[in-house]
Amino acid sequence: MNKLLTSMFALTVASVTAISAHAQEIKGDAKAAEQKIAMCIGCHGIKGYQASFPEVYRVPMISGQNAKYIVASLNAYQKGERKHPTMRGISASLSEQDMADLGAYYEQHGKTEPVTKTPKVPDAKVAALLQKGACISCHGDNFSKPIDPSYPKLAGQHKDFLYVALKSYKTENLATWGRNNGVMGGIAKQFSNAELKAMSAYIATLDGDMKVVPQSRLR
Repeated sequence: MNKLLTSMFALTVASVTAISAHAQEIKGDAKAAEQKIAMCIGCHGIKGYQASFPEVYRVPMISGQNAKYIVASLNAYQKGERKHPTMRGISASLSEQDMADLGAYYEQHGKTEPVTKTPKVPDAKVAALLQKGACISCHGDNFSKPIDPSYPKLAGQHKDFLYVALKSYKTENLATWGRNNGVMGGIAKQFSNAELKAMSAYIATLDGDMKVVPQSRLR
């Protein structure tokens, strides 16, 4: 199974890049994005802000996330590959240049000098789950160095968001919730929700680049 997943990962690197290739060719302008982030900061610029659909969870930290992943995510919402109603509505209003600008902005937002850190070691049960899913094959060492910039950094992300996101790959045939991704769907469906929660809790303890940078709504 792991060999099959590894092969699928390699194919998906190419396919995900191809899906968002046109958008990624556009150079993002972080300065221009300062006039475009009003729709983002109402959720992602407030520490502890929680979404309530499909359950209560903290919205993801995006300051410090890979620019190309942000672009790929927005494209996925716009195309309906991700079905969250709020994010679909927001993404529908964005041009490819808008997406590139927002990606550039949030990749460098709140960035500080990197610090050398010692990776935390998972317990044997969680280590076995992560190995079964071959998670580092895409998300890289300590879950903070993805093998392709269109993949997300995960280290330090909110555990409740990670859990909801992973469950969404198991969700099918719902109009307003779920994520259509063959590889991640195949991986997530190997695990019980309790196992997904355990993996999410561990990844959330890791030191990462992402953070919530408080921002005013009044811009």
